[in-house]
Amino acid sequence: DSLALPDRASRFHGSRRNALIALLVTGFIAASLVVFPSSHSLISADFEGTLQEDGSRSLEQCPANIPPKATPPAPVNVWASLSITETVAVTEWLSSEDRDLNLTRADEGGLSDNLIFLVEAYRPSKSAALAYLDAPSDDTLPPRFARVTVHHGAAPEPYIQDYLVGPLPISERTTWSNLTDIYHRDPIPFHARGYTGGPFVEMEPLFQQILTPLRSVVKDLFGSHTFEAGVTGPFSFDGSFRRGWVNWRRSGSGNWLQPIGFYQYVDVSGNDPSKWKVLKVVYNYQVFQSIDEFLKAYNSGTLKRQKQQVNDQMDNTWTTRARLGAQRDLDHLPGPRSVSFAGLRFRVDRATQYVSWMGWGLYLGFDRDMGMSLWDVRFRGERIIYELSPQEAIAQYSGNDPAQSTTAWLDRYFGMGGFVHDLLPGYDCPHEAVFLPATTHSSHGSIRRKRAICIFEKETGRPITRHLGYKDGESGAVKGYLLTVRTVSTVGNYDYIFDYMFYLDGTMEVRVSASGYLQGAYWEAEQEGYGTRIHELAMGSLHDHVINFKVDLDIAGSDNSLVYTSTAQEQVEQPWFDDDWGQTVIQQKISREVIPNENDAMLQFPANLQGIYSIVNQAKTNSWGLPRGYSIHPGDSPIRNTVVGSKRLLNNANWARYNMAVSKRKDTEPSSSSMWNFNLPGAPMVDFHKFFDGENITQEDLVAWVNVGMHHLTQSEDAPNTRTQLATSSFYLAPANYFDSDVSMESTNAIVITASKDPSRVYDFEEYGVKQANCVPPVVPPFEYGDMQVMGLDGKPVTGSRPATVDELMRSENVFRYIKVEL
Repeated sequence: DSLALPDRASRFHGSRRNALIALLVTGFIAASLVVFPSSHSLISADFEGTLQEDGSRSLEQCPANIPPKATPPAPVNVWASLSITETVAVTEWLSSEDRDLNLTRADEGGLSDNLIFLVEAYRPSKSAALAYLDAPSDDTLPPRFARVTVHHGAAPEPYIQDYLVGPLPISERTTWSNLTDIYHRDPIPFHARGYTGGPFVEMEPLFQQILTPLRSVVKDLFGSHTFEAGVTGPFSFDGSFRRGWVNWRRSGSGNWLQPIGFYQYVDVSGNDPSKWKVLKVVYNYQVFQSIDEFLKAYNSGTLKRQKQQVNDQMDNTWTTRARLGAQRDLDHLPGPRSVSFAGLRFRVDRATQYVSWMGWGLYLGFDRDMGMSLWDVRFRGERIIYELSPQEAIAQYSGNDPAQSTTAWLDRYFGMGGFVHDLLPGYDCPHEAVFLPATTHSSHGSIRRKRAICIFEKETGRPITRHLGYKDGESGAVKGYLLTVRTVSTVGNYDYIFDYMFYLDGTMEVRVSASGYLQGAYWEAEQEGYGTRIHELAMGSLHDHVINFKVDLDIAGSDNSLVYTSTAQEQVEQPWFDDDWGQTVIQQKISREVIPNENDAMLQFPANLQGIYSIVNQAKTNSWGLPRGYSIHPGDSPIRNTVVGSKRLLNNANWARYNMAVSKRKDTEPSSSSMWNFNLPGAPMVDFHKFFDGENITQEDLVAWVNVGMHHLTQSEDAPNTRTQLATSSFYLAPANYFDSDVSMESTNAIVITASKDPSRVYDFEEYGVKQANCVPPVVPPFEYGDMQVMGLDGKPVTGSRPATVDELMRSENVFRYIKVEL
């Protein structure tokens, strides 16, 4: 008490004496923070267990990693996927002669037949779903419908049509009708179609046509007999044609990084493969109008060869995931892992795929296009989000070759849900994670994955709040925990990890991380500036990833407004300012603006992030008179697409031009994209800009369309695979005056430190009766991986229930991107 603290200036700029005084005081404060338990709050250091004869205790086995059963707010998940039984019934009903669709089984038909491409659930209107959730009963349960996509290849002018079939189950009440009100054109062009018979039915004959006359030439130029071909997209501008660049790679592990620099531009328009042809051949920046012209140059000796021969420089050792290098110190030991010593703290209802944790509750949905979605997300009993779902994922490339410079993938086309594999226990998710299944349907049947989704709680390793002081009640911390719901989609070369993370304070984080292989290009000096050289003859191409999410927030109801809160610098004069400093102060001030029109709601994050957008209910306030709301905060890498105006990404992904946009919610605008948008950049089925037609968005039901992504400036360390800690992007949904105070203070996994009245100790503490459990963790089971179960169009397991070979699996998975051709 006799030591006087120096003032602020002298503490930093004063004498050595003052500096020493400050150091002594700091040391005293640090020493005084030693905590001694009081008798009433002391938690026994003895571990729980069985008392032995000698007085010691032995640890007992930890509780099994089985989640307690959740109680969903309604007994039916109205957003659930169709069952295999329902899919088979719908297919058989539509195939009846009474429907007069002249359908052929997709596994037996071709391009000139009428085929069912897709059968999946069509989700109910929001009003119907909410009516059921508000008063669950058979009377309020929305009728169940299926969306069915048919390729009308047998029509004089082939086209694609979506049909709405229901109600389900199939009965005399079931009807069907054209589903058109969710699209901006009708019908769907045939040239925008997906692949039904698999790439080997549709594309392999053309690839054989290309390589067969080039056997000896290919052997000479590239030194191999086996290649894998991919076709870059989009294949069409407006649906009037279907063309693409074929890009050849050496076959083998990591073939995405093994390009050989050989390209053909092919025309695959129409439904008659015999009329498909090669329009151009490109090799070493030489353009030929046909294969014959290319052969003529080769045979005459006028063909300019690549500077480095592919067969001299390329191998498969550097593109595998086999471990390299010397083992690091202590790396022979298994690393730490999470264990819930007192049992899992989240609940799951497997029948409805409903999850609850620490006041949070949500239903899960799953579909072929984009995979997992979240529905009716509630916190502390109140609905925060009606729907949270990924909408589209683009990857737009650059390069000085025909393939890279013409590539703009929209991965919804391939089916990100259809490309979900079983998760790797202990690697993709912690060992104690709970796994849930998912089933997707295609033209050939159904695929079921037992471990499509994982759920786990983890300690963040840092408190969610904390403070150390000296007054009663002001010292303590709340432990940081979060619940993660995860799925991973492998679309060809890239792996997308989708994480939905829930925090104790009502915050939610949406995160996408990427790994897998780069889309490599053939390296030569002319490629400089379009990527980074990663091997002798390979480069990683410059590209952007942007992933769009639909966030249908319902903040204290569905009547919400968009508010922009920002700060700006101001210069003010006040009579009480000290003359020593002058009468002027420069500071910042908050301003709040309600954005009333959706045309003004296509948004970029402000410079220096000096602003935040919130969805609020102006009619509902907290105790302090502030409108209750949730803010949308940018997390890691808050980017938008770099390139605007490219014809290959013109109007089919307009949402990627913004960090976020807010529109009035409509059942006729369920998604910002469609699988056909990929091949229709000039005239998409869903034009996002048409959502914005000047409507009022003040106290209306609103949807925020939020983007995450990354500018992928590739580097050497992206080989063999991109690292998830860098290739990651996120956004947060956080309470903004939604509560009266921080609700994480409800947590009993917390500590409060108070001054002790007992002179023998400095501090007492309170841990609210939560005892740390001690037990023997369950044995980690040996690693097993079975991946998927395949059912045919009749709903029965196909032979073996799984693809017989890895090649068969790759053929079914990689669609058209990489097709193996052996000469």
